[in-house]
Amino acid sequence: MRPPRTPCRSRLGGTLRRAGWALALAAASPAAAQPTPQPAAPQPASPQQTSPQMAQPAPQQTETSTVPPATALPGLPRSETPARTDSGPSLANTLDDDAAWRAYRARFITEQGRIVDTANGMISHSEGQGYGMLIAVAAGDRAAFERIWGWTRANLMVRSDELLAWRWAPDHRPAVADMNNATDGDILVAWALTEAAEAWGEPSYRTAARRIAVEFGRKTILFKDPHGPLLLPAVSGFSARERADGPLINLSYWVFPAFQRLPIVAPEYDWASLIRSGLDFLRQSRFGPSSLPTEWISAKDSLRPADGFPPLFSYNAIRVPLYLAWAGVGRPEDYTPFKTLWGGIERERLPIVDTRDGQPVEWLSEVGYTAIPALTACAADGTPFPESLRTVQENQNYYPMTLHLLALIAARMRYPSCVKS
Repeated sequence: MRPPRTPCRSRLGGTLRRAGWALALAAASPAAAQPTPQPAAPQPASPQQTSPQMAQPAPQQTETSTVPPATALPGLPRSETPARTDSGPSLANTLDDDAAWRAYRARFITEQGRIVDTANGMISHSEGQGYGMLIAVAAGDRAAFERIWGWTRANLMVRSDELLAWRWAPDHRPAVADMNNATDGDILVAWALTEAAEAWGEPSYRTAARRIAVEFGRKTILFKDPHGPLLLPAVSGFSARERADGPLINLSYWVFPAFQRLPIVAPEYDWASLIRSGLDFLRQSRFGPSSLPTEWISAKDSLRPADGFPPLFSYNAIRVPLYLAWAGVGRPEDYTPFKTLWGGIERERLPIVDTRDGQPVEWLSEVGYTAIPALTACAADGTPFPESLRTVQENQNYYPMTLHLLALIAARMRYPSCVKS
């Protein structure tokens, strides 16, 4: 990723969305842990500063299809923790749009199974691999799912634990320059594997899902935090030990529908409490006149925008109502700030908002983004999707087209009347 000079003015299409991640890791350097003033927009640190694991070189140099044995043949779940099957609707075969899936597969999935972020330097990341796996299950395409999962195992499961390195860059050597994870990517991959296991009866998917879920549960969920169960965005860089304003949270990492399904593979964790805490955090994060959450939030005391980051409602945070609606959780008033911001669902573009004054600072203009307001209106009051959003336009970048497909899948799973022809 090319770091922007001024994050809130960076080129649209993915750079700003992932820039927040780089900024978070930069702020996690030892200097940031001291109680000294931080600049308004710190520059991303060098790879050696971003994660403790980076003292060691990444194990792979180029794209590979060889699967590490430890992740290819995971152990079985313990017999004393049987799977639960009462965890909400199944994802399998809910896309119901073969043309959209074929277009997505042709545009963003390589023959090896790498999901390409077309507006972000053609990189791949654990989030994208997870989304691709989820959409493949929704499309009923097991061959594509296995291809994506195989590439993910071979190229991102290169840490010393069961989690995924968050970023793979085709023009870098090593391609994985930062061994830190991204917890939302781990959640998405574990959820996708759970859905694949349920759909196709494949025990190895269930076992792999369990191993990832147990690992991020152990390393990134703080069940005893005073605020309630808290989800760290990564193993390194966001805790109270590493930041003066830590722990930091990002509400778009609360993938509520995943937490409803992960009890199938990891029932020992109280996933329902994580859903409750996410809703509580959202209600405490109505910042400024717009009552919107920022991307990065300090949970040190009362919730507030994190130090050293532009206080924006932006690329990450637009996924909050997506996950709320997909899981069918929350109260009507939880959707109100998003509905107020987006107004009518016919809006052609979405604003990035400075929460200090509630004013737009930039716009998301690709049509796929507008599927999120459509889903929000559907979940809040049953408003049907506009006809123009019931099919997916092909000439989009990775992120907006992915969000469009996910919104349609969520609507078909939870609110089918909103998308009936």
